[in-house]
Amino acid sequence: MAVPEVGIGIVGYGMMGRAHSYGYTVAPVMRRLGHRPRLRVISGRDERKVAEAAAAYGIDSWAGDWREVVSRPDVEIVDICTPPGTHAEIAAAAAAEGKAVICEKPLAVTYSQAASALRAVERAGVLNAVGFNYRRLPAVSLMKRMIDEGAVGEVRLLRATWLSDEFVDPAIPFDWRFDRAMGGTTIADLGSHLIDMATWMAGPIAEVSGQSETFVRERSDRPVTVDDASAALVRFDSGARGVLEMARVAVRRPCDFTIEVNGSQGTLVFAYARLNELLYGDGSDRAELYGMRRIRAEHPSHPYARDWWPIGQGVGYGASFVNHLGDLLERWPDGPWEPDFVQGATVQAVCEAIERSATERRWVEVAEVTASDTAATK
Repeated sequence: MAVPEVGIGIVGYGMMGRAHSYGYTVAPVMRRLGHRPRLRVISGRDERKVAEAAAAYGIDSWAGDWREVVSRPDVEIVDICTPPGTHAEIAAAAAAEGKAVICEKPLAVTYSQAASALRAVERAGVLNAVGFNYRRLPAVSLMKRMIDEGAVGEVRLLRATWLSDEFVDPAIPFDWRFDRAMGGTTIADLGSHLIDMATWMAGPIAEVSGQSETFVRERSDRPVTVDDASAALVRFDSGARGVLEMARVAVRRPCDFTIEVNGSQGTLVFAYARLNELLYGDGSDRAELYGMRRIRAEHPSHPYARDWWPIGQGVGYGASFVNHLGDLLERWPDGPWEPDFVQGATVQAVCEAIERSATERRWVEVAEVTASDTAATK
């Protein structure tokens, strides 16, 4: 019997549009789904480039305006892969058309925008999700499962870093990535992933103390309005403490992120450079086994591993999109989807708290950010 199709419309044809197209194409190959994704249309402002992308990605058609995507009757899911400053408007328009919405991270560039997008999908009653795809790497999902099962005991400390050399060269010309209103800060761009994983594993963040610096302040004779590097101390609702660092000026660091959790009984460490592995230190091990054991997160008992290759072959970056979009398609059309816009807005509030803290040089409670938007909308 033929598997029913679900129509996908992708807004944005760049790296994320390509990655999401890959995820939709591969997901039904690697796992059994109740609905097969049909890539109906992709949009972009450069008609030549978007036409080339549609042909390369195996998409039925293309459009020069995202509004054509959200209004098409054969599109049931709108997937937003444009710069962050455009996310909230597109998400609200898609929800108003009754479409389910998948939005790349960060959900927006301000908490006010993120909260507005959240209200739009809630008002329309449509499924919604944010592209925190790194949750879906087998080793990261295994880390979360082990924490939930008590492998480290009570979580006390969390530290996470994301180091990139994307902005090292001062000769890189100005583009939207250097415009805070369109690209968001480094805190929001890289840090949103770290904050998502941190709150997923250790619970809500209560307050933060941040610092930021922009080392190259002009590009192409235009002012740079985003940070090159930032860091934050965080206090979780549970009482646990954390440290977050995100930078795009770390020479010879291409895309290196790590996350470590220390609990009352053990330690877990993930490093993206070895993304199929997880380090685990068990405080109850015999003294002669002191140290960390290396777990290869490829056994069929591990999250997502049974949908991929035989043990020993591993997966890569693309698998995170296949797993993420596969999970959403598996729950179509009834849901629930997660992480959703609630989580996206929650992460955005923490980002804004760090940004505010760095500017005002003080500890900032996350509730201060969310309360200010609530007051503004009354």
